[in-house]
Amino acid sequence: MKYYEEAQVSDDKRPCAGIREDLKACLLATECVRVHRKTPRECLLTNDPSVPQECFALRTTFFECKRSLLDTRQRFRGRKGY
Repeated sequence: MKYYEEAQVSDDKRPCAGIREDLKACLLATECVRVHRKTPRECLLTNDPSVPQECFALRTTFFECKRSLLDTRQRFRGRKGY
């Protein structure tokens, strides 16, 4: 997970873009992707041991963020990960 002291403007304006970026960076830094040349999706689906638990936690957080977009209660609570 990255923490920014300065407000950075991202080109990606989609909902949950920050979590998506963190998940992508986490997966691309794993040994599974770099050394074994598997796709990030393959590494997550096969539960490769070289993938840290942080990536799995980010995947769950990303799923919850995307699910909150479909939740009608989000009108009152706001989007997660925004």
